[in-house]
Amino acid sequence: MRVDFYHLTALPIARALPVIADKVLASGQKLAVVADDEDLLGQLDEALWTYRADSFLPHGREGDQPILLCAPEGAKGYPFIALADGVWRDAALGHERAFHFFDETSIQAAREAWKSLKDRDGVERHYWKQDEDGRWKDLT
Repeated sequence: MRVDFYHLTALPIARALPVIADKVLASGQKLAVVADDEDLLGQLDEALWTYRADSFLPHGREGDQPILLCAPEGAKGYPFIALADGVWRDAALGHERAFHFFDETSIQAAREAWKSLKDRDGVERHYWKQDEDGRWKDLT
């Protein structure tokens, strides 16, 4: 399984997540976006509606959705999971691919998660950081 660590330095999660979610949907996969913070899930809900002027990314807060915004326990059955609140959860390892978003407030916890996954069998880690224009660079 693959774990992508996304270090948010130029754009906030509400602007970065829709880009990744759009790519996930384009690949034919489904994505669970996980956070314990209801306010954050509300912001992401709005961001997915307004991501592009000509369309929106299909999503919802319950049921079988292409993009499901949920608490951690709601992500079961989704092949891809995005940890949107900066909190690493080992339950993400039960998915095909995990996207762990974090910023400067949660960087130490992300470093610890990165280290803890180093010797895990079957785990491929990637570290992505934004450049000054908000483009992602794989620094693995």
